[in-house]
Amino acid sequence: MKHRTVSAFVITLQVAYLLILPLTALAQTSTDALLTVGGTPVDKDELIYLISKGKGTDTQTPGVSREEFEENLELFINYKLKVKEAEARGLEDTDEFAREFASFKESLIYPYLIKNSLEEGELRKAYSRMQEVVRASHILFQFPPNASTEDSLIVLKMALKVKGEIENGGDINELAVQYSDDPSAKVNKGDLGYFTGLQMVQPFEDAAYTLQAGQVSDPVLTNFGYHIIKVQDRQPNPGQVRVSHILVRFDANNPTQEENARRKIADIYTEIQKENTVWEDIVKTYSEDPATSQRGGLLPWFGVGSMIPEFEMGAFSLSEFGEISPPLKTQYGYHILRLEEKKPIASFEEMEESIRSKILRDSRSGMINSQVVAIQKARYGYSENEASVNSLAETLNPIAKPEFTTTVRSQSLDKSPLFNIQGKTYLMSDLTAYMDGEEISPKLKGGTFDIWFDRFVSKTLSTTEEKDIESNNKEYQMLLKEYRDGILLFSLMNQEVWEKGISDSLGQAEFYRKNIDRYQWSNRIEAFIVKVLDPAQAENARKALQGNGYNQALIQEFESDYKANATLAYHTESGTYEYEEHPVLSKIDTQKSYQEIEVDGALYLVVTGQKIPAGPRKFEESRGLVIRDYQDHLDKTLIDLLKTKYPIQINPRIKEETFLVLNQ
Repeated sequence: MKHRTVSAFVITLQVAYLLILPLTALAQTSTDALLTVGGTPVDKDELIYLISKGKGTDTQTPGVSREEFEENLELFINYKLKVKEAEARGLEDTDEFAREFASFKESLIYPYLIKNSLEEGELRKAYSRMQEVVRASHILFQFPPNASTEDSLIVLKMALKVKGEIENGGDINELAVQYSDDPSAKVNKGDLGYFTGLQMVQPFEDAAYTLQAGQVSDPVLTNFGYHIIKVQDRQPNPGQVRVSHILVRFDANNPTQEENARRKIADIYTEIQKENTVWEDIVKTYSEDPATSQRGGLLPWFGVGSMIPEFEMGAFSLSEFGEISPPLKTQYGYHILRLEEKKPIASFEEMEESIRSKILRDSRSGMINSQVVAIQKARYGYSENEASVNSLAETLNPIAKPEFTTTVRSQSLDKSPLFNIQGKTYLMSDLTAYMDGEEISPKLKGGTFDIWFDRFVSKTLSTTEEKDIESNNKEYQMLLKEYRDGILLFSLMNQEVWEKGISDSLGQAEFYRKNIDRYQWSNRIEAFIVKVLDPAQAENARKALQGNGYNQALIQEFESDYKANATLAYHTESGTYEYEEHPVLSKIDTQKSYQEIEVDGALYLVVTGQKIPAGPRKFEESRGLVIRDYQDHLDKTLIDLLKTKYPIQINPRIKEETFLVLNQ
């Protein structure tokens, strides 16, 4: 079964049911349910939810009319009848249903999870930061290998000392050359150029975006060590740029080679200034970038922080399309750039998935997961048995996973308490059962117990949250039921209507025979219709078509000739048409074999042939229509059968309440 991204009920409501059947006269039920289907009560909230969802928020007319309500109620009854039958046939007990429902459930619950709201906040914060670019310099102070706490304090004191020098007038770029453990500082003097959100590790980015131009940070701890950061500039994000370039390479350690490259790029720049110079030819002749020299030097789109700073600043300094930069120097050589295109930063909707992907790959993911666990613990009354957990950790951390469960049982640790959630105590036996069910071991450093205990706590809290949502979130309950019932309905309809309507050739033929009056041709005529798009070519078409009756040789010759010599001169079509309703043929004289008419300001040349009187279509000519109508017939027959099989009772009082709620 294929996954359906649109609600199965909405599809059924809007497409599958084309006929509105009269409601059965039914007695009032004795409950507060809107109706019962074969004795099973159905609450009014389900109908209210589905009608409100189907109507949406963009409609100009609030509420529903009485007629719309009655139609939707009838569709809803038919829907519930089919779900009832699918349940009776055990379609929800199949492996196929279980797989599809589990897949839907996983995606449906996500928007309701704590994690989603936290991720959404990070997405919005990241996109907000992307509206600006920051230029910053930094000095990195790394920890020695296997650093002790004392080592860390020494590094921190050094970072604070250098920060003081900067605040007393020291130049951070000169100090970076002297102190920074970042290897690139010897070349860039700690200047990182411009960057934007999600281009630096999170602690560094957080610090940089809190500083104004000229401000210096306190030491910022990242996985690389401590950083002192000074923001040099903040600007609106210019978006993305596309340039082509000419590159002349040189060896940075060979002054003579660099001088020769400088002279060559200057000569190329002078050549470009001459009239009638073709950029692509200059690139092909002189550029030493093999990846782009044969395609005009064109580079992919890029934004701030994607290229080395010198190249990036040169590209973004260009403002007019086709503008050419003076030669600029980078670590790769000398370049001349030409601006090809610019575009602003994309919308949040366009960037959402790429931002999400980046967030889930960096340290923000771990931060979000930690916040989720903290909120879940507070919400669901998590309490840890610290004494028991500490004792178990000391005993079991050295034990490898393959021997873990055996060790727990041999030392009678199964009943050792771990933690409580919502009043339920989880034991060591629950943890080993979880570990045994996990095929892949986590690749984390630390003791075996500590690693798996944290994973088990997180999994148990997540399961608790999902059960809480399923039990208490009315909107999610309705959505889950809608998809569950929709899968069942689809399965039943596939068996009894859609697949049967396509594969039952005998049934199709019998239906066609009994309903032959539906499949009739009106009067038809053979015609070759030429719409003249270029008036200058009209006379050529006349000469080719006049005096010739309708025949395939004429049509093929005409079309071959104009496609070879005047591709955009005409638009043609040919075949046998029901002409009385045709926009062009309805206006012709069917007694003439050639004529010219004007329709909506366009000239048409028409060659006609044999006329065919009205009559029945052959089965093969009507097969598509017959299958559609046969499926509708099977659907109606199924509904009539189910209404007999599962008596329906409607509560008139609750029905009226439902109508009033929908029109509040």
